[in-house]
Amino acid sequence: MIEEIVDNLIKIKQNFAQNYTGNAHIQEILPLESSKEFPITPQHLEQLHIFAQKNPIYLNSFEEKILGFPCMVYEGDINEYWLNSIKHGSSCQPFYPTWIMSAYVMSLVAKKFGYSELVDIGSGDGRIAYCGKILDFNSHSIEIDDVLVDLQNTICLNTNQNFNPKCDDALEFNYSKLNLQNPVFFIGGLAQMGGDILATSIIKKINSIDNLKNKTGIVFAGSDTKRQLSGNLSDGGWSSLIEENQLSVIETVSLPTVWTFDQNIETPYIFTKFK
Repeated sequence: MIEEIVDNLIKIKQNFAQNYTGNAHIQEILPLESSKEFPITPQHLEQLHIFAQKNPIYLNSFEEKILGFPCMVYEGDINEYWLNSIKHGSSCQPFYPTWIMSAYVMSLVAKKFGYSELVDIGSGDGRIAYCGKILDFNSHSIEIDDVLVDLQNTICLNTNQNFNPKCDDALEFNYSKLNLQNPVFFIGGLAQMGGDILATSIIKKINSIDNLKNKTGIVFAGSDTKRQLSGNLSDGGWSSLIEENQLSVIETVSLPTVWTFDQNIETPYIFTKFK
């Protein structure tokens, strides 16, 4: 099921990107109905649309058939939040969201591996934590930027889905307060943009909590785009950190994000666990 959703999501994204004539700052797609190609629980699909409808970053929406699939296109602007998010010294990456549908797929993959709690580090507008919540995870959303956390609180209120936003520096946060039993951590930020520093700190904190290490998964957002001085792009740029911390890659899923909208490649998300 997950593979079908991923394959068809990439197809409609790439077709839409080639034919898009609008000028919105960001744009993304959600299927309007469950189907063989998009076997999504109807209640979950409705919740994904509610997230977009109640999220102030989206300013417009319209229906469009893409490769024969009825879809809703959401257009928005994140400039205000992008500018605010770069003011924090320990922030690893400005606010650039993955797609809502991609966040849902990642949560589905985490569910497949049996995790019960989801901790979204550098969570932006909280979409991964939100998707975890509708999939019955005990979700926690940690974001250093107060404006983005205010946005998350607005979304929690308007969607009636509390994914526990916390305005805190993930490098300093005391994770033992969450009483985690079997969590998956999503690390916001590419390795080449300081995400490796954030991830190293999170791993140390996981190691400091008794009996948590062997029950924990960590998901990294990677990049397959070769740029000058980008370094080793194996495992999306995370191979050195994965090896140094004795992690095993259990799955890699490439999905659309805002920052790869105009590219022919997607963003790889690398699912790992401790050996």
